[in-house]
Amino acid sequence: MTSVGEKASGVEPRQAVEPVRGPVVSPGERRARAAWSRISEPDDARAGALVREFGAEQALADVLSGSSSVPEVFRMRAERLAIDRDLEIAHQVGARIVCPGDTDWPEGVDDLPHPPICLWVRGPGDLALLASRSVSIVGARSSTRYGEMMANDLAAGVADRGFGVVSGAAFGIDGAAHRGALAVDGFTVAVLAGGVERAYPVAHSRLIEAIAESGAVISEVAPGSAPTRPRFLLRNRLIAALTCGTVVVEAGLRSGSLNTARTAVDLGRPVGVVPGPVTSMVSAGCHQASRDGMAVLVTDVAEVVDLLGAYGSEAAPRPRGPSRPTDDLDPVDAQVLAVVPFRKAIDATAIALAAGLAPHAVAAGLPRLALVGLVVRDGAGWKKVPEKRTP
Repeated sequence: MTSVGEKASGVEPRQAVEPVRGPVVSPGERRARAAWSRISEPDDARAGALVREFGAEQALADVLSGSSSVPEVFRMRAERLAIDRDLEIAHQVGARIVCPGDTDWPEGVDDLPHPPICLWVRGPGDLALLASRSVSIVGARSSTRYGEMMANDLAAGVADRGFGVVSGAAFGIDGAAHRGALAVDGFTVAVLAGGVERAYPVAHSRLIEAIAESGAVISEVAPGSAPTRPRFLLRNRLIAALTCGTVVVEAGLRSGSLNTARTAVDLGRPVGVVPGPVTSMVSAGCHQASRDGMAVLVTDVAEVVDLLGAYGSEAAPRPRGPSRPTDDLDPVDAQVLAVVPFRKAIDATAIALAAGLAPHAVAAGLPRLALVGLVVRDGAGWKKVPEKRTP
């Protein structure tokens, strides 16, 4: 493990996180960004502006010096800053700090109005891969068996086709999506509202550990941070930004999953919703999103891939009912066939009278219908061949 840099005060830090592949972010810059994830909240415009203008190190030095040019809340939080402790926790759980400029920095998050200053990441997964082929699958915590089945099947299907699956590790749809991806050895990412070492919900501890073993568990806030309601809403924007698009499986009219969908729309990402029973309130948000033109309906893996995949080459086939021999009939032949009886054969003259067609048109059409097995000659007349029905 290598150091993430020196404190602004000059004190040597402990050895903490793995070196990150790619362009070098200075140790001091990396450490300062880690500190900012402690003293500021996600999506904080003020913190982002300070870091962009002065760099993370200088901005942090201004905070630690008590400068009146920085917001008071940062100075207050800095009084309790213990970056060595945060780095030690990261070390214990095998987490690393990923910063803008690192090879595995997920560039999609840069589309946010206020991108993360850094990300704490557990697991071997390369987050940069999400930019090219990925989907967020989110939905209600109080889901139905139908919703969990759909989330599981969709996640397994898209993961099997090489898509990364991102969700929030919550009960219900999130958990089902992660499990579906893991079931086919797919790449899945859990975005947490608290520190990466804090499994939340606790009942999903094993699931989160499994995700960290092969994929990634990430957070914008420093280790030890508690998941709070505002942080859940803010992590939803990150879920939307990480991927190529979002699918909402089940959502009520006030579901936080719709917040994820709205963020995706604002970022220019496509959004799909899975339809449910019209009587189900847990699907009402999905149906409303479709009515509002915010999302399109998706019902299977092929339609999700069609929504998010390579244009043209991964288009879903248009669904249609079983084909019948009558589907492609010429209009005149269809008119002839309509009046030919099943049981008692009639001659061509009677067919012409019943169909209101010229005798020569009927005389030409009957052999064509016989050729495709729709009518058969019976003595001097014609009758229909009964349609074969599959059981």
